[in-house]
Amino acid sequence: MTKQTFLHGALILVAAGLITRLLGFINRIVVARIMGEEGMGLYMMALPTLILVTTITQFGLPVAISKRVSEAEANGDETQVKRILVISLSITGSLSLIFTAGLFLFAPIVAEYFLTDARAMAPLLAVTPIIPITAVSAVLRGYFQGRQNMKPQAISQVIEQIVRITTVAFLTKLFYPYGVQYAAAGAMIAVIIGEFVSLLYMTRQFALHKTFKWRKSWKKHIQEGKETLQQLMTIAIPTSGSRLIGSLTYFFEPILVAQSLAIAGLTAVETTKQYGGLTGYILPLLFLPTFLTHALGVSLVPSISESAAKKQFGTINYRILQAIRLSLASGGLITVIYVLFPVATLSIVYGTDQGGFLLQFMAPFFLMHYIQTPLQASLQALDLAKSAMWNTLIGAAVKFIVLAVLSSQPEFGINGVAVAMVVGSVIVTLLHLSVLVRATSFTFPFQMLFKFLTVLIITAGAGYILHEQGYFSSSPLVELLTISIVLAAVYICLLFKLKLLTKDEWHMIPWNKFRKK
Repeated sequence: MTKQTFLHGALILVAAGLITRLLGFINRIVVARIMGEEGMGLYMMALPTLILVTTITQFGLPVAISKRVSEAEANGDETQVKRILVISLSITGSLSLIFTAGLFLFAPIVAEYFLTDARAMAPLLAVTPIIPITAVSAVLRGYFQGRQNMKPQAISQVIEQIVRITTVAFLTKLFYPYGVQYAAAGAMIAVIIGEFVSLLYMTRQFALHKTFKWRKSWKKHIQEGKETLQQLMTIAIPTSGSRLIGSLTYFFEPILVAQSLAIAGLTAVETTKQYGGLTGYILPLLFLPTFLTHALGVSLVPSISESAAKKQFGTINYRILQAIRLSLASGGLITVIYVLFPVATLSIVYGTDQGGFLLQFMAPFFLMHYIQTPLQASLQALDLAKSAMWNTLIGAAVKFIVLAVLSSQPEFGINGVAVAMVVGSVIVTLLHLSVLVRATSFTFPFQMLFKFLTVLIITAGAGYILHEQGYFSSSPLVELLTISIVLAAVYICLLFKLKLLTKDEWHMIPWNKFRKK
């Protein structure tokens, strides 16, 4: 099996993340334009339930499998690798069957009494077959990561998105005449097809690269796998706990939104449309830069762990600051564009001028969200994962309190939901920073923050002047594209000038690496 070095594997994941993020964004645009706000609302209401169920089903095993397979391979113990896979597939397989049946049976209750819109039952029922598919995919993904072969995972992600895009338009249009809820179900079926084709690819790669017999001694490995099970659980349980908090938050959010907006006087249809606009239109735009911050977080854990073991505290501080710099740099330009041209952005991308204020309001605060992933990765690498989990729990609790208080008031409504999302994200990021400062020698980068704010202000000022002069006002699309290109040049030059981006870091960007090959 082909292995990659740490940097090579990270670059593969970054490139795949960029492609899948762009393809996923195109998929959202297609779905939004066909189904509208109401259909997106039903789709987004069903999605958190799916994510919660799949999180419980996977039980944090991908990370545990990756670590244990890597250890077994280092010792040349292929029997242990097989035992890990057998036990993991047995766990996820059993859980997936239970939760698939449970979701199928309780979908009507969840839709009508929790999501307050009985039409959400159609997408919930449509998506239930994906649970066992994602369970098997998770195990194979952990296996390939443990083997230090990132290509199957990266390619499977791209395949999944391509298949989803090619099927979603056909299926949503096919079912739309029967009702918007069935169009949302069609979009869910496209997700299933994409995941299934992706799993077929992963399975094929597993069959080609495995070095052991697969069908023999399954029962024997389960009977003798008590120690292996314990080894997996020591990693899987805390990992699952952290993810479960996020999934539960995501699950209960639409329920609390529906109840709060109902108190504010909105009907179920109005609530679905407004929540669909926020989560289906605004948030995908705000989450665009996170593919890079996620890759930084993944790369940061082993780097900091190695430095901590060698007591190289100066290197630890440098790596954390570097990750913060690059995360802010990745989201700064798009934040300026959202603030200056919120309505034009939504009109060009989605064909709607609704939600411009929410995009303009939330964009600056999401800069804090962009550095959250690298900060959390730093805490995990420094054995402060429990603190990170508590920070996430505190942020979720505050978010729900703010959401319930504000969105239930008619003068706030859906704006209260946006405020709650921003407050929760900012609190978690600040708590992560405070833990790093208190528990390590890390110092808050005030000078770097001042430089970055300077870059943002100058870039935004240049964009405002160009817009006011009206040089490119022949059409919103021409104006947005032309000014964005000019601002990108200004922004990148300022980053280099103020040393917020270095030449070495620029050459680490994936397209430069792949272009040289």
